[in-house]
Amino acid sequence: MPDVIKLKTGNKFEEHGSYSRLVAVGDLIFVSNTAGRNPQTKEIPANLADQTNQVLDNIAAALAAVDACLEDVVAARVFVQFPKDVLAVMTAYGARMRGINPTLTMTCPPLGAAEYKVEIEVTAWRGASKGAVRELQISL
Repeated sequence: MPDVIKLKTGNKFEEHGSYSRLVAVGDLIFVSNTAGRNPQTKEIPANLADQTNQVLDNIAAALAAVDACLEDVVAARVFVQFPKDVLAVMTAYGARMRGINPTLTMTCPPLGAAEYKVEIEVTAWRGASKGAVRELQISL
């Protein structure tokens, strides 16, 4: 059986909602839906690009705690609060994830508060960043 790691950040909602920020089962890693609150300042940037990058910084920190990195991400789900913000969020996300190219779902459900303009959830495979990549192209 693989080892299971359940990572907590001390966020009050993790205890209240009985969930982990990250669960790693062997090399397969699931990161919970993550907001753009700076863990040091507790601030959420109003700027879409800054908030998107803070979300990815928070995810990168969680992954680093289990010896993984953003480059190990194989699937991402991006939740954008307001449909008018999709292009700006996708631009910031794309700049940061360029070359990693995980699968992507981007959708616009209501989020917990209006200040949360973007939240991201990812699945990673520890070591995927070191694997040989072969890109294929098909016509759909």
